[in-house]
Amino acid sequence: MVPRLPPGTQPGQTCGTWRARRAAVGWASSRGRARCGDCRAFWGRGSIPRVKNDPLRAAGAAGVQVAQAEGQRSTDPAQEEQPNPAAEPARQPAPQPRSEGAELEREGGSPKKNFILDTNVLLHDPRSLFSFADNNVIIPIYVIEEVDNFKRDLSEVGRNARQVSRYLDDLRRRGRLGEGVPLDNGGQLRVAFTDREIPAEYANRHVTDNRILSVALDVRDRHPDQQAVLITKDSNLRIRADALGLVAENFQEEPVGHVEELYSGVRELLVDAAEIDRFYREGVLDPPVEEPPFRPNEYVHLKDAHSTSHTALAKYRAADGALVPLIKFPKEGVWGIRPRNKEQAFALDLLLNDEVKLVTIVGKAGTGKTLLAIAAGLQKTMEEAVYHKVLVSRPIFPLGRDIGYLPGDVEEKLNPWMQPIYDNVEFLMGLSRADKKAGRSYHELIDLGIMEIEPLTYIRGRSIPQQYIIVDEAQNLTPHEVKTIVTRVGDDTKIVLTGDPYQIDNPYVDSTNNGLVHVVNRFMDEALAGHVTLTKGERSPLAELAANLL
Repeated sequence: MVPRLPPGTQPGQTCGTWRARRAAVGWASSRGRARCGDCRAFWGRGSIPRVKNDPLRAAGAAGVQVAQAEGQRSTDPAQEEQPNPAAEPARQPAPQPRSEGAELEREGGSPKKNFILDTNVLLHDPRSLFSFADNNVIIPIYVIEEVDNFKRDLSEVGRNARQVSRYLDDLRRRGRLGEGVPLDNGGQLRVAFTDREIPAEYANRHVTDNRILSVALDVRDRHPDQQAVLITKDSNLRIRADALGLVAENFQEEPVGHVEELYSGVRELLVDAAEIDRFYREGVLDPPVEEPPFRPNEYVHLKDAHSTSHTALAKYRAADGALVPLIKFPKEGVWGIRPRNKEQAFALDLLLNDEVKLVTIVGKAGTGKTLLAIAAGLQKTMEEAVYHKVLVSRPIFPLGRDIGYLPGDVEEKLNPWMQPIYDNVEFLMGLSRADKKAGRSYHELIDLGIMEIEPLTYIRGRSIPQQYIIVDEAQNLTPHEVKTIVTRVGDDTKIVLTGDPYQIDNPYVDSTNNGLVHVVNRFMDEALAGHVTLTKGERSPLAELAANLL
């Protein structure tokens, strides 16, 4: 489009303000055109006049970020002018990317970091692309090739691979990925490759790993003033990176330092004997002011400072900030189950509390976490009719993520992996003399629609109202998988996640960043959620000893 210049201005001339336009200075919009704040020249949308030996254009090619600022106001008060109320607002174009050679710094002059991501990070969490604040995210092109190999997988890994591809394809609209595109958090993402080879003595048969290390070394050497950090969930690759002098870290969003540091949901509190007596008498107790703040639905073991046998069990009620007694369990037990220790009593209280919609129970093998959850679910469904049915599910890692190749119908495919659930239900029904005499089994519960057992894959996309959902072995889920499950919860539905962070079958998670631990950390301050860690095994003395020693 030919510019319309003010009187006295020769074609091809530009004023100082126009030359500063490309640095986002002094331009307003008028009827879809950009107007110079100094010489008042109008330029149509997309019109960028060429100026011979233009230093700004040359600098832009060298890596200076150019903001096409139609509609952006000058930050210089001397050049600002009041906007025209009648003018049409200018369209804000996508920010232009900085090139590889650009010097990217935070406010205050501290250089940004360059994070090089491994394939397993993206397959673990596609949103890891946006998890590094305003730093630079670099994806080796070899990582994209590996991601492409998983796109046809029907598992969660395949879904994550497809989501990564969608994210990168969307980012292409902002500029060339090879030069770098801006991210909404102020950072930059770039796809990189290199012809550099790592020293032969550090190479191994994993060619892709070698190439990722080569890219990381190349980034480090090209930008010595910006720290290069390789992000990978592969511990061996971190070790190799360290041997090459590279900084390497695991990818964890707000991780627990160690699983022993996980919030337990239980604390002990030493009080005077009179306080315990008053708690039994009045059914309420104010927490001591010197105690650290309590979390919603946190459980308390009140202990007499002078008598170990004088105790009480309480929970913190966030609504009024008071300690109150637990729910009174039925005399015959919860489907025949009575708590054998205080942690089991706390867990049953959570499982039977209709106001708590999300329950997490962590415990080693034999602590009773799955049995308690199923017993509470059947109690709330069959005896109290609070929920329509009990829905039980488990991730199917030992069978492979896709059960389609196994023989038989869905139930026959799931039987080997769901057998622990069936065993628990059979045990509970055996506690009832009437059920035992009638020879009833879990099949009857399924036929009556009281219980439903499904793989997690089938829960996706559903809206599940008024059901008691139990997800066993939740430590094998990624945080993203847990999110897709919990967001399926409909009105008046309760969901229970159980598992042992020490028993991990999923190669993409560990004891501190799995979905179960992630939920505990995220929901521990929410009144709708509660958590208890079971510590004492009750299956048998041998099982308890094996869980502790092996």
